[in-house]
Amino acid sequence: MYIMTNNSGTLYVGVTNKLERRVYEHKQGVHSGFTKRYKLTRLVYYESTPDVREAIQREKAIKGWVRRKKITLIALMNPYWKDLSELWIAEGRDPSPPLADQGDRQNVGEATAGRRPYLRWRPAGVGGNK
Repeated sequence: MYIMTNNSGTLYVGVTNKLERRVYEHKQGVHSGFTKRYKLTRLVYYESTPDVREAIQREKAIKGWVRRKKITLIALMNPYWKDLSELWIAEGRDPSPPLADQGDRQNVGEATAGRRPYLRWRPAGVGGNK
């Protein structure tokens, strides 16, 4: 689960099994839709879990939150709303998807076994972490 924003503070909550690739797609405007239309290119929050169902459930829950609650969540991890993907870019990582990659939600379930876990970061005391 991750949250993207733009210079105006518009928020987008999404879920992916390959965060670096998905953020790259948002930055490049690969897919038409909300994130491309509003130029949501800054990663300001993310979490991970090895369970795809938990990630989707968390995404849906956060999408249902009021804006103020989402902003509080972001501020706990990233008080200055820095682009958390800048480190990947600085390291020169190539997050572009391989040609055979078919997307995030295809074949969810048994096919996700052995995939990279969804990224998660929660500050101490939030969401059950100590």
